[in-house]
Amino acid sequence: MKPVPARIEPQFVPRIWGARTLAPLFPDKTNLAEPIGEAWLTGNACRFATGPYAGRTLEEAWHEMPPGWAGTRVNTGAAFPLLVKFLFPEDILSVQVHPGDDYAREHEAAQSGTGKTEMWYAIAAREGAEVLVGLKPGTTPDSFRRAIAGGTAENCLRRIPLRAGDAVYVPAGTVHTIGPGLTLCEIQENSDLTYRVYDYNRKDAAGKARPLHIEKALAVTNFGEQVGGKLAPCATGRGALTETFLAACRYFATERWDFSTRIGAVTSRDRFELFIFLEGNGHLECGSERLEYGPAQAWLLPAALGAFQLAPAGRTALLRTYVPDIMRDFVNRLHERRIGEEVWSRLVFP
Repeated sequence: MKPVPARIEPQFVPRIWGARTLAPLFPDKTNLAEPIGEAWLTGNACRFATGPYAGRTLEEAWHEMPPGWAGTRVNTGAAFPLLVKFLFPEDILSVQVHPGDDYAREHEAAQSGTGKTEMWYAIAAREGAEVLVGLKPGTTPDSFRRAIAGGTAENCLRRIPLRAGDAVYVPAGTVHTIGPGLTLCEIQENSDLTYRVYDYNRKDAAGKARPLHIEKALAVTNFGEQVGGKLAPCATGRGALTETFLAACRYFATERWDFSTRIGAVTSRDRFELFIFLEGNGHLECGSERLEYGPAQAWLLPAALGAFQLAPAGRTALLRTYVPDIMRDFVNRLHERRIGEEVWSRLVFP
């Protein structure tokens, strides 16, 4: 099967805290009948729009992908490893936490058994927009439980103002919430496990309160040193391309690419890559293939694609994400002298 870039159609998910318009990312999604909170770009039910898997869901195609597509290091018998979403909060999300892999395997086997470490990239942010990530120093299980009961759980969290271009790392076990006025790209383990501790006494469309999971949340919450928070991206130029390194952990590595003229790149045979286009139009070119790209599109680049080019019609910005081999990539970055050891260590989390 010839490896070619393949576009994946989004799946739109209603959320109680979502927006009635998804413009400008999705200009046809305005005056919506119900609030949409998330656009899943690589959900199991998302379908390929182009390429040899066109019409198939990502879940179906993934389990059939040969190494030339998936890469030589991944297990296609397990779930697709990366879930990428756009988030459109117009109300604050619940105060929540996600379990790690060990807890999920033991207690949530029926719900995939996979934990959830994630990162957010701020595509847009209104003035005053913020997220709350990590517990304040001195917060204990008892004091947090009392705050939950008293409706003041968010007062235990660290407030982080966000502007467009900011990135935030949220490892499993980190209590957090997201405020309104943001458009985020979320990159995470492929898991939808969320333990809510406080939901602002909201009711859904049927007048029912969403369930809370306080005991599970307290069991997985990190009450020690808080690792999550705003990242310190590192930008470096490589010809016509500006690469901004955002984050790397054992689950994902993410970079932002900015370019206005034609650039070339090469895939690695041991892993697929995802390109999430944020702005700009142009073409992905490989061999005789000339595929048109545009904003808010997700593309899977097969591992054996090899050399390809991006030919923009103007300025283009995208997020590149993949499952890394941390040590190998660390050595490669040092060898290429693109970023130094001190910078790379700031981006890498255990």
